[in-house]
Amino acid sequence: MTDPLPPSIIISGPPAVGKTTLAKTLAAEFGLRYISGGDMLKEMASEMGFDPAGDDWWDTPEGMKFLSEREGNHEFDRRLDIRLIEEFLRGGVVVTSYTLPWLIKEGATGIKIWLDGSHASSTRRMQSRDRLTVREAYEITRRRYDKNCTLYKEIYGFDFGADDKIFDVIIPTDDLTAGQVVEIARNKVSEICKNHFGMKPV
Repeated sequence: MTDPLPPSIIISGPPAVGKTTLAKTLAAEFGLRYISGGDMLKEMASEMGFDPAGDDWWDTPEGMKFLSEREGNHEFDRRLDIRLIEEFLRGGVVVTSYTLPWLIKEGATGIKIWLDGSHASSTRRMQSRDRLTVREAYEITRRRYDKNCTLYKEIYGFDFGADDKIFDVIIPTDDLTAGQVVEIARNKVSEICKNHFGMKPV
């Protein structure tokens, strides 16, 4: 008899809050697969003839053009989220996704983590990461956040980030280093796995 798969983990939060860094670290430490909703969406963009190279592609004119096409055709996001839900339900995966915490049905085995952060904090993180001016980083993070909120409200009817009751773990990131965020998340995941699922991640 094979050992059960460890529960899946969803990491969500506003843009440039550290979701990818945390997801990759938890996946490596707990032996889970890592899946990025953003990377899957880029694959769809490639199929349409776009060239989504680089982490900052979303903020380029081409990336914004793709976003405009998504706003006019919600099929891209629906297809993406169906694929992410399937991966989540298979177990043993860490997923970064804006929408998945609201789409996974209650009772599904898994852990939902929300990285909470102010817009000022996201601006600083993006400015340092992408070597932008404060004004550039501010405008990008604000535009991305506002457009995502509008898009997901239109598609699914939920208010992105407004309902924190659906999350198992909420980590305020403004005054924490990346290492501290990882440490908190690691301890919380281990605790939940032990107390609620009777197991520890492999």
